[in-house]
Amino acid sequence: MPAENVEIEPRPTEHADAGEGHVCGCQHDESEIVLDVRTIPHAIRHATVRGAFGAIPVGGTMVLIAPHRPMPLLAELEADAGGALTVEFLVEEPSECHVRLTRTAPAVA
Repeated sequence: MPAENVEIEPRPTEHADAGEGHVCGCQHDESEIVLDVRTIPHAIRHATVRGAFGAIPVGGTMVLIAPHRPMPLLAELEADAGGALTVEFLVEEPSECHVRLTRTAPAVA
């Protein structure tokens, strides 16, 4: 699959109309990585997200845009992160879901 079909982009620093943030209105930070998986084939979607989240440092965030609530994927990410994950739903619509994923510090044993 050509890499140009994968959309990972930092959010714009300025709203196109009013200079008040970014254009989608889903309340994510302008410095966050946004991964829109709707264009990624389903067969590799989970692996793509897991790999991208694995590159996020402690304290870092990524906004995932999916065509539905990605509950099985979130369970996989939680297992990968060993519990060091915070999930915040920003947009929940029937055909679109925006989820902020934050890597937290692992619990000290």
